[in-house]
Amino acid sequence: MPKSRRDDLVETALKLFYAGGFKATGIDKILEESGVAKMTLYNHFRSKDELILAVLHRRDEQFRNWMMGEMDKVSADPRARLLAMFDALETWFEGRAFKGLGFHGCAFINAAGEFGDHAHPAHRAAAEHKRSILKYLERLCSEAGAPDPAKLAEQLALLKEGAIATAHVRCMPAAAQIAKEMAARMIDAALAEA
Repeated sequence: MPKSRRDDLVETALKLFYAGGFKATGIDKILEESGVAKMTLYNHFRSKDELILAVLHRRDEQFRNWMMGEMDKVSADPRARLLAMFDALETWFEGRAFKGLGFHGCAFINAAGEFGDHAHPAHRAAAEHKRSILKYLERLCSEAGAPDPAKLAEQLALLKEGAIATAHVRCMPAAAQIAKEMAARMIDAALAEA
């Protein structure tokens, strides 16, 4: 099924915003790269902010489907799936996860940084993405038998975020495996309390 002009705009904007920043990337650059006319853009989006939200929603869906798929295909064992998150992250950090996007840190951390007001729709979309990942991790922690799945999920989420920041800022894909080793100890300690 051929992509719509709206899809072309969102995918082009995702690529450009992710690599160059939301505020630094102008509408003219997006129009030039996508080959879409300005009128077509404004037929689909009333403002750049509306386009940014569409991009964040697309990235949320794309990223969660990819990461959860990578974790779920490893094993039915929830502990193994939790640890597989870090293998998936390493693939992403090395630029092998999303065709044509490379690795430029986390689009949601980037968005929250650029739109620091917690009431801004882009910041709220970023926070919602992080909450949805946390909810998935909490479910796996519960399935693994953790006595306090919410606490363990928060700990693993912090390891994940730290690995993302380290990989991006220090160009260190190995941060994923370091975090995985820490996660294994953390999971085992939590499960031993059960």
